[in-house]
Amino acid sequence: MTAAFTIRLDAETLAKLDALASDTDRSRNWLAAKAIENYIKLNAWQIEQIKAGLAEADRSEFATDEEVDAVFAKYRTKP
Repeated sequence: MTAAFTIRLDAETLAKLDALASDTDRSRNWLAAKAIENYIKLNAWQIEQIKAGLAEADRSEFATDEEVDAVFAKYRTKP
């Protein structure tokens, strides 16, 4: 089931949305719905990762100094 609601966009954003809809042969509504779906998925994933990290911290599950050093060494540029 779907439900309708209204959003307000400034003229520039609306023009860009309309241009993208035209270029992709999609409706304004389809693009907005997909954008909202993707935003929710991304942010829900991020919040879950934060919650998992906080739970690990609450359990005092921290990386050892050696593990941290190994990560830094992996990405350190060599002179």
